[in-house]
Amino acid sequence: MPSDISRRELLKYLGVGLATSARGFSGVPRAPLVRFTDVARTAGLSFVHDDAASVEKYLIETMGSGCGWIDYDQNGLPDIYLANGAATRLYTPRRPLRSALYKNNGDGSFSDVTERAGVGAEGLFGMGVAVGDYDNDGFPDLFVLGYGRCILYHNNGDGTFSDVTSKAGVGNVGKWGSSAAWFDYDNDGKLDLVIANYVDWSPENNFYCGGKGPGLRSYCHPDVYHGQPPTLYHNNGDGTFTDASDSSGLGQKPGNGLGVVTFDYDDDGWQDIFIANDSMPNFLFRNNRDGTFREVAYSAGVAVGIDGQFEAGMGTDAADTTGSGRLDLVVTHLDQQLSRLYRNLGEGVFEDATYRSKLSYATFHMSGFGARFMDYDNDGQRDLFMANGHVLDNIQLYHAETRYAEPKLMFRNAGAGILENVSDQLGPDFLQPRVSRGAAICDFDNDGDLDILVSNNGQPPQLLRNDGGNSNHWLQLLLIGTRSNRDAVGARVKVTAGDLVLYEQRKGGMSYQSAQDPRLHFGLGHRSLVDQIEIKWPSGELTKLANLKADQILAIEEGKGLVQRPFPRVPARKA
Repeated sequence: MPSDISRRELLKYLGVGLATSARGFSGVPRAPLVRFTDVARTAGLSFVHDDAASVEKYLIETMGSGCGWIDYDQNGLPDIYLANGAATRLYTPRRPLRSALYKNNGDGSFSDVTERAGVGAEGLFGMGVAVGDYDNDGFPDLFVLGYGRCILYHNNGDGTFSDVTSKAGVGNVGKWGSSAAWFDYDNDGKLDLVIANYVDWSPENNFYCGGKGPGLRSYCHPDVYHGQPPTLYHNNGDGTFTDASDSSGLGQKPGNGLGVVTFDYDDDGWQDIFIANDSMPNFLFRNNRDGTFREVAYSAGVAVGIDGQFEAGMGTDAADTTGSGRLDLVVTHLDQQLSRLYRNLGEGVFEDATYRSKLSYATFHMSGFGARFMDYDNDGQRDLFMANGHVLDNIQLYHAETRYAEPKLMFRNAGAGILENVSDQLGPDFLQPRVSRGAAICDFDNDGDLDILVSNNGQPPQLLRNDGGNSNHWLQLLLIGTRSNRDAVGARVKVTAGDLVLYEQRKGGMSYQSAQDPRLHFGLGHRSLVDQIEIKWPSGELTKLANLKADQILAIEEGKGLVQRPFPRVPARKA
């Protein structure tokens, strides 16, 4: 390991400098021993994704389906939802396909409750999953995206859901919905919905792509088709939504949207929208605070990479990687490209920090989909996880060194946003090659370290339990809005623990086609006491709490402060 002097010189050379101790990035401790163990099978997740693969190479076959976390019965134990494919003109499965809801039993196992809950989404070629309490009744609702239409399931609060798509007016009919985000773009206290739509593919225009020899036919590149503009639904507050796509300006921008994250990149108190576009420039829609948005990706520096070439944008997330208080962006891409890290410089501008962060080389031979910033070792810095898998099942016929199934990647933040590839240190289950697509992060066992749910295309999912991350201290916050939307999407949080200062936002969307744990997670390293928590709610209200013990999950209600909520700890179960 280099000395302090050589480290300082290296960072100076890289142009980043050493952060001050007030930001918590100097003297970063060595990572604790962490292993990720795949417990999906032993936990009872019998689900197997069906991609409806056919000789005609329908484009929908290769994009996968997402996954998500939803505490549907509000008992403090996060439950799992897995989207699935469906029959097509060319593919008839042996038994009807459906998506699945698995209840967290609180003992390390899950039970399939899909039929009773009524959320199977039968007949829908499922893509993404988005979770949000759109009617502020205290029970999270479920939005399932798919090819040609979407489904909104209203949570009835009794373990069942009702399909209210038609009544609500959010069917997204005729479009290929990929990822979605629940967020409150006008700060009226009600969750709105933005959908990243993909291309105008259909069985009727399924062109032949690839070579003419045996086995050489491939899935077509998205530029063979026209892109579709995003959809924006405004929440009317009476169980219905109004399509505000055109009036907001989003509907004027066709794209090849795959991943979406909503966050306040310019710190003006209003949520903005970033969409990762496949093989075209990305979108950054700046909130004009009047119900409209302005697309500013080029001027903000996040439309393309530093070389000016657009890439195959798929997964995305935002987090503060340097301690600046500003949220940076990551976008994953196909192999032979680089996953990009855009550092937020303030004043509405980002820089491509892919090389400076050391992210670049390790991603060049991988095709990244699901991506999340997460502090997997609780050292107080945002690390980066990527779920990978190629889109061509016959890629080796074209690139002998490239594989269809690929291992995961984890980059540990070593300080000042320098990302070290530690994937080979996290155990054999983490490195198992899969055709991965969606990724959702959650502390499903409430033990203080973050676990990873991954949906795999045409394969069983993986539930990677974090073993060892909680040897460092931690804190989790469940925010409950009152004047603001109940999910508190748009809230900005500052946590101070001694010399460590952490910033986070309650974001919408994230990753690829997946729904994340709504609780905010903060790794604290060796610090066992939190000096202060400061929450700026979307309504403008400010909450401050002081002198709190680490290693607990807190529920904080707008206008009240701490409130009692159960978060039962789940005992470890052998894999």
